[in-house]
Amino acid sequence: MSSNNTATILPFSDNGSASTAYIILNAALVFLMIPGIGLFYAGISRSKNALSIIMITFLITAVVTIQWILFGFSLTYSETGNPVIGNCDMCGMKNVDQRALLLTAKSVPAADWTWSANGWLHNLSCLGASTPCMRGALDFAGGGPVHMCSGFSGLAYALALGPRTLRNTFRPHNLTLVFLGTALLWFGWFGFNAGSSLDATPRAAMAGLVTTTAAAAAGLSWTFCDLYFSSRMRGISFCSGAVAGLVAITPAAGFVQPWVAIVIGIIAGIACNFGSRIKTFFKIDDAFDAFGIHGVGGVVGSLLTGVFAQKTVAKLDDVAIEGGLIEGNAIQLAYQLAEIGSISAYSFIVSYLLLAVINMFYGLHIRISEDDEVAGVDLTEMGEIAYELVEPADDVILLRPLRVRE
Repeated sequence: MSSNNTATILPFSDNGSASTAYIILNAALVFLMIPGIGLFYAGISRSKNALSIIMITFLITAVVTIQWILFGFSLTYSETGNPVIGNCDMCGMKNVDQRALLLTAKSVPAADWTWSANGWLHNLSCLGASTPCMRGALDFAGGGPVHMCSGFSGLAYALALGPRTLRNTFRPHNLTLVFLGTALLWFGWFGFNAGSSLDATPRAAMAGLVTTTAAAAAGLSWTFCDLYFSSRMRGISFCSGAVAGLVAITPAAGFVQPWVAIVIGIIAGIACNFGSRIKTFFKIDDAFDAFGIHGVGGVVGSLLTGVFAQKTVAKLDDVAIEGGLIEGNAIQLAYQLAEIGSISAYSFIVSYLLLAVINMFYGLHIRISEDDEVAGVDLTEMGEIAYELVEPADDVILLRPLRVRE
């Protein structure tokens, strides 16, 4: 309150609209994805590394939260930035409204290219114009800034790190954790995709519907692929496929109808299944299939968005787009290819160079010793373990009778 009794007008003036509640709810759903991805990958890993995987997901959450508040949001969404990167006008979350709450999962600067008002991928049809036209690559919730970034960064890390010791003995140690992680990811993805509408609108409902539809279709198609090749209907197959479907529908979620989500899911399940297999051919040790699921899934999703984007779905939010290839807008495929090429190349090259630089410093080597690898990161790096295995006491009656030699 000023001295003349005139109220000071704050940048955040929303005193409680339905949209604010919707964003808070979806931000909470997205937060559930953090333990979800931790449990998912912990179950896939060896038991001796499971706890460190969960710890890493929470550490990253803490670091990225601080980074986002201090400068990440401003470098991504500042409306006074250039087509490549934002500026520091909003550092410390100055002059930011409630919509920033949901945008904490995006990557800089790929997100700036894709979603910023001045981003070059967002304005491919009018590059060089003085006024942004916002006609370019379509990415509703993060196929490029989230999944292609993580997938191609994961590929760079796998190449820089090299294969594991005792690689041929590797098996997921706890499929129960994998299923639980998949369930939390699937549940949280409603906030990730439907929440990207930023308002509780019919388009948000459509985004949520196509999200679960694509996950279901991809889970089935991946499972049947593995059934064909190995004659086994495995749990890890369904879980991997479901996540692949969630990845692929992410860029298309606000642009397609449910029947398209089935098509995208089926294609994504098959494509990501083969993406996870080619690592063996190229002798790449990508233990968690980061490239096969997130890299390939992000590419497939972005490309199919260019094929199937529909004006009627975007119109549910009063957003006008030109549609995709099926609606006669062939140039949209070129825009999507520009997103795929630029973000994948940026993520891979920058990640590989950063890893090479980090690896040069004493105490920051990206690879642990062979002895530590054999013992497990949980014990050697954390001094803790995920499971306490207790030997049965002598007086415990075994449920299975002992076989006595005659």
